[in-house]
Amino acid sequence: MICLTGVIVLLLTVTVEGRVGNSSSPSSFCTETKECLLFDLVCVGDGYEVRHYDAVKWVTTEVESYFLEIAMPKAFRKLFKYITGENEAGAKIDMTAPVLVKIKESMSNWQSSVFVMSFLLPSEYQINPPKPTDPSVYLTDTPDMNVYVRSYGGWIISVIAKSQAQRLKTALDNVQATYETEYHYDVGYNSPMKILNRHNEAWYIVKGDPVCPKPE
Repeated sequence: MICLTGVIVLLLTVTVEGRVGNSSSPSSFCTETKECLLFDLVCVGDGYEVRHYDAVKWVTTEVESYFLEIAMPKAFRKLFKYITGENEAGAKIDMTAPVLVKIKESMSNWQSSVFVMSFLLPSEYQINPPKPTDPSVYLTDTPDMNVYVRSYGGWIISVIAKSQAQRLKTALDNVQATYETEYHYDVGYNSPMKILNRHNEAWYIVKGDPVCPKPE
């Protein structure tokens, strides 16, 4: 029985490290952290990629604001406190990439909205992460999923992020793709201190089978 338990734990560990791992693979744009969210590239379409991600754990918080630029620093500070020791274990947890910001599609310029930011937990903490001590910070999971992705440089600010998400939507609508329409993700890979060669993404979750170009 003990032997069987050990095998199960080993399998779980191997699985986790296959989802969150060395940032040198597969993403050349993921270079500032020891570990990143790993993915399989399913295909490349006209104006988008399709990626497959396995289920992973995140630490998450929410900030209500009229502006993305105000919400992001507030949410970032809360999550940074969690990984620097404000958790029940007092653990110092390595920063990973990417950082996700969940954006409601119905968001209006004249109404406040709830922005949901998540830090990816490193492989060491994927199975049993310490609980946050701040009640506004909590642990979440994303499921095994396919994602439509558009990459862009610069900074994640409202005007640029909305434009990139809209360009991705247009590309998907052009191929009659089905995707989550209630929200999308703004995704960042760089620290606030990095100035050049920044990498950001817009994500829409695939519904049904992903649309890939037909082989010639």
